[in-house]
Parts: sequence; structure tokens; C-alpha cells
Amino acid sequence: MVALATRESKPVAMIDPQVAYNAMTSRDPRFDGVFFVGVTSTGIYCRPVCTVKAPMRKNCLFFESAEAAEKERFRPCLRCRPELAPGHAPLDQAQRIAHLIVQRVNEGLSDEGASLEEIAEQFGMSSRQLRRIVQKELGVSPIELVQTRRLLLAKQLLTETKLPVTEIAFASGFSSLRRFNDAFSSRYRMPPTRLRKEAAEVDLMAGDTSTLQLGYRPPYDWEGTLAFLRGRAIRDVELVSEDAYARTVQLGKHTGWVKVGHAPAKHALVVEFTNSLVPVLPALLGRLRNLFDLAARPDLIAAHLGQDELLKPWVEKNPGLRVPGAFDGFEMAIRAILGQQITVKAATTIACRFAEAFGEKITTPFPELTRLSPLAETVARASLDDVARLGIISARSNSILAMARAFRAGDLTLDAGSNPESAIAKLVALPGIGQWTANYIAMRALRWPDAFPKEDIAVRNALGRVSAKQAEERSQAWRPWRSYAVLHLWRSLSAQVA
Repeated sequence: MVALATRESKPVAMIDPQVAYNAMTSRDPRFDGVFFVGVTSTGIYCRPVCTVKAPMRKNCLFFESAEAAEKERFRPCLRCRPELAPGHAPLDQAQRIAHLIVQRVNEGLSDEGASLEEIAEQFGMSSRQLRRIVQKELGVSPIELVQTRRLLLAKQLLTETKLPVTEIAFASGFSSLRRFNDAFSSRYRMPPTRLRKEAAEVDLMAGDTSTLQLGYRPPYDWEGTLAFLRGRAIRDVELVSEDAYARTVQLGKHTGWVKVGHAPAKHALVVEFTNSLVPVLPALLGRLRNLFDLAARPDLIAAHLGQDELLKPWVEKNPGLRVPGAFDGFEMAIRAILGQQITVKAATTIACRFAEAFGEKITTPFPELTRLSPLAETVARASLDDVARLGIISARSNSILAMARAFRAGDLTLDAGSNPESAIAKLVALPGIGQWTANYIAMRALRWPDAFPKEDIAVRNALGRVSAKQAEERSQAWRPWRSYAVLHLWRSLSAQVA
């Protein structure tokens, strides 16, 4: 990393000032807590997600910690409250606690008290302490935090589907129809049935499936995203056609399938899903947003990476490039292990064998979708011989079993938004998991935009057959969006790596 200058020109270990400024102006929450900005014209320091008007570049100094900013006599902003940044809030990051609450609710835990207890235990506190911290740090209760998300989902379901109102109430996370009606009427000043009547003129298809839209910021490289996923598709679990992506789904006790197409005129993806997945719909939609990288800011990313002479032609050739994420963290981790030091085609072949051996069968309308993705609990019960007989070398078989057992024990989770440094440290502590594998998982499963697998041979070749160390040095100019730079480099070689 390069140094930043403070008021007294003392170096602070941090990313390049222009890189930090780009990240700040994007207000991407993935950089919250990664650095802080001191504004010399006001003497105040903020988080990169602060909602105040962005200061001029010449008035900004960047620090790797709140302590470093205060040492230079900057005062904390009263609006964004730097003490609440991930990794800096009392007893850990309040915003990450809030994120976990939403995530657990989305995963279909109907007993809200139990889900809070579970999250509180992860942070070594009681549910009462957790409620108090979230209220103090975010100004809302945990339930208020998810209430808006629930109501907005319900509104979309009422408008775009013919699902019964009762099913919509439960799918949105409400424990009863009465509570749903009360909350909806209180917030939107109308009963849910009125919205359904107003949407009645819309041509809604009835049947065993429903359809919703997921918006994105244009442009979106749909063909490129499909091509990436097609080369890595797991037979029987995933199906990638010329214009759509489909897969089997298992979320908790609920199974089904989902198909995703593109509606470019609406700047949205069109998601068709089986109604069997309605009870876990928030989790399903969240995973699809991660898989298709719908939160990206392609304008800002392209503007930054396009300044690099090597990347510029590819940025111009691939507008709206996305970094495909992961529908399931465990599935992605196994896929990454299988991809170590072999071609994408070879890794995909083995991944298909693995799914056939450990994935449960399922019936769908698609003859190509017949199996669910293997669960960590199932793989954890396997023996070394069970895995090795699939043509997987002993070292990787051990890695797979160690990964599965860490998941089963709850020692490892690979969810979007998880702390990348902590997750990478846990990954490399497992047998057979190196920095390449850990960073590749961070790039896709954790949705970390600045992941950089410097050991990747394709990346190094694209940079002129440089060493891993040289690649790391070269990549500094691409921060904080190195994950996207990696995708451009892979495209530049027309190689399917990892």
C-alpha cells in the first residue's frame, strides 16, 4: 500500500488518495470502516458513506482509522458518526450486527426472538444487549430495521403477482395476516387489498410460479455475465442458455427452482420462481442480487478503471461488466477448491461429479435440472475415500471435508457483506486453502469489490508474465475495484480461469 499525507505530511498506511476519494464519492457501503476522510476546510472527519455533500478532493485527507484522524485533531462528524463504522462500534460493528439481523430474517427464521438470540450468541452478548446496541447505534429497534424491507417486498408481491394476500403476508416475514394488515395500513395509509385492486389491470400470470423484477444501474453486461456462469455451471444443478440462467434451489426446508432473464428496456432482471419458495422469498431475492452483482455502480467503476491504459480497451469493450457472485457460499467454496491449479473446464467436470455424488434429487420441468446443490451437512459426513473416488486428489479432498465441517460447526460462514479480512484469515487456516482460493472466494461469495488473487496465472500473464508480488504492486492503481479489474483481465485473455 502507498502512503497518505496527513496535515503534517506524516505517512499513514492506506490506499491511494485518489482511490479513496473515488470510493468515498460512490458512497459504496462495502468501504464503510475501511478508511476515514478528514476534511481540512471544516476540521471534521467522516465515514466514506456520509450523506453530506462530498468535499473537494483538495480538502480531503484519508486515514486508516478513526484514531489516526483524531490524532491529527479532526473532530468526528455528528451526522455519520464515525464510531458506528463497521469494526469500530462499541462491542463490534453495529451496522454488521444489523446486517446479520436482516440476513437471518431473510433466511426464513420465523421466530424473531430465536434469531436475535442466535446473532447475540455470535457476538458473545445477550439478546437484550443486542437490542440496546442496535437501538443506540442505529436509532431503531431490530424489528423496525426489517419492517420497511418486509413492507416493500409485500408491496411488490401485491403489484406483480397473483399470490394470495395471506401468502404474501407470511412471505414478507409477518407472523400473522392481522399484523401484516395493521403494518401495511399504518405505513401506506391503505389496506393491502386496495393495492391489489389497483394492480388488477396488470396482466399477471397465475400458476405454480410467480415473477418479479430486480432492478440494476445500467449498463449491464448480461451476455458477459451469462458466459461467465455458463463456463462454470454445475450440471443438473444449474442451466445457462443463450438468454437465461436457471438453477435448483434449497433454502432451509424449501426447495424449487428459479429462472432469471433480462429485461433491458426496464433495466431489470426478470425472476421466475416456484411458489414453493415463497416462504423464503427475501432470501432467494437477496442471493440473486448477490449472484448477478445488482448493487454495482458501473459508471464509477468504469470511470476509474478506464484511466488505466491496459484496462481501458476492455472497459470500453465490456460496458456494464459485473463480477458474478455466489448463490450459495458453501457451493462457491467447494467450487473454488476444485478449481485450484486446473482449468475451468476440468474443475467444472469434477464439480458436476461432486454434485451427482452428494446432491439430493429433485423434479423440475427442466430435464437439465434434476439435483440440488450438496449441503455442508451431507458432505461433512463423508469419508476421505467418498470424496477422493470422484477423481479429487487427497489434498483437495481433505480441504473439502475441512470446509464442510467448519460450515457444519458454524465456525465459518461465507455470506455477502461478511468482514473480508476475518473470512480470509479463517479460510487460509483450513488445510489446503491458500491466498488465491481465499481471495477468489472473497471476490465472489463475500462480494468484496477489492479482492485480488495476485497468484492467478491468467492475471499475471495478462500483466506481462509478472510475479505475484509485481501483480500486487501493479494492482494498486485499480483499488478499490480490483475484483472488476480481474474480470477485465480474464476477458482480455479470453481465458476461463478458476
